[in-house]
Amino acid sequence: MAGDGGRGGDARWRLGAGAAVVLVLGAVAGGVAQRMVADAQPAVVVATPVATSSASAEVVVDVQGAVAQPGVYRLPAGARVLDAIARAGGTVAEAAPGALNLARPVVDGEQVLVPTEGEQVEAGAATPEVGGLVSLNRADQAALETLPRVGPALALAIIAHRDEHGPFTDVAQLDDVPGIGPTMLATITPLVTL
Repeated sequence: MAGDGGRGGDARWRLGAGAAVVLVLGAVAGGVAQRMVADAQPAVVVATPVATSSASAEVVVDVQGAVAQPGVYRLPAGARVLDAIARAGGTVAEAAPGALNLARPVVDGEQVLVPTEGEQVEAGAATPEVGGLVSLNRADQAALETLPRVGPALALAIIAHRDEHGPFTDVAQLDDVPGIGPTMLATITPLVTL
């Protein structure tokens, strides 16, 4: 009987150990299976909108004066004065768009003012001119900007050169101004004087 009790204990022990192994293997297999199912499902990606700065993609320009629809307009970066005027519905009959550099890129926050023919004559009378030519030594920024292909930056460069080096003694000295090359110098020369 003692032998039966020993064998019964061994059998129970083996049965218990076997059951434990089966449980551990089942748990491991269940975990592996769960992991495989999770890996097989596509990951859920939550897209959050990212705020992008539109400052580099567009500019805001105030178009006023002799245009069909004066107002503030958003334009793509790199837009020109011509684009700003077109966005404002174009010019009205009495406009003098030739007073502006239509090819100049617009700058964010600037005002483009399209004068009328009468305003252009008044402004021309007030600008330092000699014989209808723009004086390089007396013209202010606005007068210099009436020259073809001369925008605010180039007008200020001409004034800075004049302030730093003294009055121009020869129109050819414009070639020393950063931004003016031989082609522009040839265009401006007949329109300026000292």
